[in-house]
Amino acid sequence: MTTKVEIYTWTTCPFCIRAKSLLRDKGVDFLEYNIDGDEVARNKMAQRANGKRSLPQIFINDNHIGGCDDIYALDRQGKLDHLLAGNKV
Repeated sequence: MTTKVEIYTWTTCPFCIRAKSLLRDKGVDFLEYNIDGDEVARNKMAQRANGKRSLPQIFINDNHIGGCDDIYALDRQGKLDHLLAGNKV
């Protein structure tokens, strides 16, 4: 199974940059939705992210992971690699 990773970002958002850096360091290919100033896209993201409008918002295999702090917490707990391998936590 190929793991699908999606991340909603804002170009100058330091948390977005940090989250993408972690994914790149792990060699993960991801689909980035840059939503700079696009309220329609941000509303769509918020619908997928249970109302959350902060950035970034990250999804792995269509499951909402959360933001930058959340993905780093998963990594510290040793759960991120498991998710990226296509497994459930």
